[in-house]
Amino acid sequence: MTRARETLISLEATPYYHCISRCVRRAWLCGADPYTGQSFEHRRQWVLDRLWKLVDIFAIDVCAYAIMSNHYHVVLHVDVDKAKGWTDRQVIEHWMRLYKGHMLADRYLTGEVMSKAEWLALSELIEKWRLRLYDISWFMRCMNENLAQHANAEDQCKGRFWEGRFKSQALLDEGALLICMSYVDLNPIRAGLAKTPEQSDFTSIQERIKAYAERQNSRKAKQSRRQQPAKLHPLKIARDTKPTKHIDFKLDDYLRLVDWTGRAIREDKRGAIPNDLAPILERVGLNSDAWLKSVKHYNRNYFSVVGAIDRIKAFAQTQEKNWHRGQCAALSSYRLVMA
Repeated sequence: MTRARETLISLEATPYYHCISRCVRRAWLCGADPYTGQSFEHRRQWVLDRLWKLVDIFAIDVCAYAIMSNHYHVVLHVDVDKAKGWTDRQVIEHWMRLYKGHMLADRYLTGEVMSKAEWLALSELIEKWRLRLYDISWFMRCMNENLAQHANAEDQCKGRFWEGRFKSQALLDEGALLICMSYVDLNPIRAGLAKTPEQSDFTSIQERIKAYAERQNSRKAKQSRRQQPAKLHPLKIARDTKPTKHIDFKLDDYLRLVDWTGRAIREDKRGAIPNDLAPILERVGLNSDAWLKSVKHYNRNYFSVVGAIDRIKAFAQTQEKNWHRGQCAALSSYRLVMA
């Protein structure tokens, strides 16, 4: 049964969410339709362009993405503090990049004098827009409505383009985030569309690898402070206990882990996690022996929440549920119960 989105998303529990949108029936988002022979490859760039435009507007970051033939994945980070720190003018300017202006907002931006009643009405609107600008549902709505309109116009048809609502998963801890990002980044390899992560077009892992390689090969880039793609939420080890504005993994470690995992999955080898990669998993409490299974069978094992068993149970209680599907996978995927 379909559940209200507020029962699936709780920013108090986690700011990280995995979202998936899939085309209805045999509709094609990208790629070549084998039934008609028509190619929709150009639409991949549509998705990417729209994604980066919304990142500039919303207080939401992209940790990972993969644009497939009839669906796309995004791992999102909601930055509530960023949205709450915007001035009234900034909120209005961000919102008006999405929708047409409001009479009161237009008057405010031009510096017109407003009555107390008008200002109170505008203040209520601004706070409503501020909430929407860090709301995952509004982010995905702005993604999917725009893409559906463009695709239907190109196909010269009307009607539903997406298979109902987008699917969302709460990523409750660092281990869940690492598993999910790896799964998303390796989607083209699992689907047999690429042999290695660097060959996986329209994925965040390819973008990270390209930026990393350019920096390693360019003396000018080495002197630059920017070490990672500007649009993607960065990976970086925290140096203190203060709240971080990045993913708490070392970039080099993540790239090596995903590269090894992609090759192991592609070659269909069970294999043991290399000794130099095991500490990455141990730091976030994951079971290295179950790593490949966790990534390879991610879509089968995990559902609306991903994380250590105690975090899943705590999340279920906040949602007034007795349990969440995926607890068996959590027990095998995690090395120990995390606090």
